[in-house]
Amino acid sequence: MQRLTLFLIFALIHLCRGTAVSLSGGDVKHPVIVKVLNAINGTAASGLHMEMYRRNEDQTWRQLSTGVTGMNGETYNLTTEAEFIPGLYRVHFKTADYWRSLGYVPFHECVNVVFQVDASNHQHYTLALLLSPYSYSTTGVARSSH
Repeated sequence: MQRLTLFLIFALIHLCRGTAVSLSGGDVKHPVIVKVLNAINGTAASGLHMEMYRRNEDQTWRQLSTGVTGMNGETYNLTTEAEFIPGLYRVHFKTADYWRSLGYVPFHECVNVVFQVDASNHQHYTLALLLSPYSYSTTGVARSSH
């Protein structure tokens, strides 16, 4: 079991590093990058639908966008630099739909990843999700665009 866990961690790290993303020029308008790995077969999880929300001052959630992972298991278009202000955000992954489309019976209906964006200027975030029908693991990386 430990070997499988280590393999999946290394696979997720490889996926996160696998595609070089420039944080200048065109990618400045995409401050959040989502990368998802299918842990069953160790490949990118393409076709996974998600929604991104920001929490309002009255503690309700406002939907900012929807997205779908591409063939590389990634999506970049959940928000823009101008919309990505300090606050609490949630990415809602529709994991049950994803697994059912592949013929699996999933345990979890969805995965919600909630994270804080601080007041640092020009922060860019990578949100990685390692996914199986019965478990998930997530990690986030925040870095300066400069």
